[in-house]
Amino acid sequence: MKTPIRTALAATLVAGAIGLATGPVLAGEIAVIVKTTNSNFWQNVNKGASAAIEGQSEHTMTFDGPAAESAIADQVNLVENAINKGVAGIVLAPSDPDALAPAVKRAYESGIPVAIIDSGLGEGADGTYQTFLSTDNKAAGELAAQMMIDEVGTEGQVAVMSYVAGVGSEIGRVGGFVDYLEANSELEIVGPYYSQSQMATALNQTTDVLTANPDLAGIFGANEPTAIGMGRALQQAGKAGEVVAIGFDGNADLQDFVKDGTLKATAVQGSFQMGEKGVQSIIDLLAGESLESFIDTGVVMVTKENIDEPEAQNVLY
Repeated sequence: MKTPIRTALAATLVAGAIGLATGPVLAGEIAVIVKTTNSNFWQNVNKGASAAIEGQSEHTMTFDGPAAESAIADQVNLVENAINKGVAGIVLAPSDPDALAPAVKRAYESGIPVAIIDSGLGEGADGTYQTFLSTDNKAAGELAAQMMIDEVGTEGQVAVMSYVAGVGSEIGRVGGFVDYLEANSELEIVGPYYSQSQMATALNQTTDVLTANPDLAGIFGANEPTAIGMGRALQQAGKAGEVVAIGFDGNADLQDFVKDGTLKATAVQGSFQMGEKGVQSIIDLLAGESLESFIDTGVVMVTKENIDEPEAQNVLY
């Protein structure tokens, strides 16, 4: 039976040009599905999601993800399973902008609202989800590039250690970094190299890059496991503090690298905020409230100088 609540929700969504199929809206499970559970970054998303669900009784929250970010088919299956269970809503960090789009469309057709976090979907998915919460990855990449130029100047070699090619966050983040360097300097780009978000792979790749490019001026590690592997390789090669290194994300390993000078800085996203605001967005939507189509969760360039300040402590994990 269709309920008045559902009718009102459907009307609200249609009015926002994001209509969903009608059906009963009941208190229930909000499924948070991330790129992998084997990362402190995504566990911090889990903490934020848990904080949003506390203190209210209408909904529960589950947290899941594949064993690795490259296990895209496994993530698609998790979304399909959530739809089949009839969850109340989904918070999704898609590992692939195209592979996840059909599953999100199916959620839309099944009347299940979706909040996308961290990485966007392909253009063909527009209108099938209700909001997108993320760091402005292009702007974050540009910030990292601006700092790189400030530190190394406008000539020399800068290596780019990336993670999974084609992921929405990677396209914006690494694209923003490279484009800014090319537009504002004569720096030569070495790479990018793709670690598949595996720390050991990033370590080996960075070691090879350092060996092949002994005069390397700077290096950028574009996500948490990649930046950790990069930092360890710099230390093992005796290049820590000699090559200007900028990382991305803010777990304990990266914080230690900033403190000991292995990293000049690390760009830290509001991962906790992605989980908290993502779940809260679904709760608000189910309560009949309207949502912004994009919610910027921010980024902070964390350095040795500001790491103990509130602006950094609020995003580190």
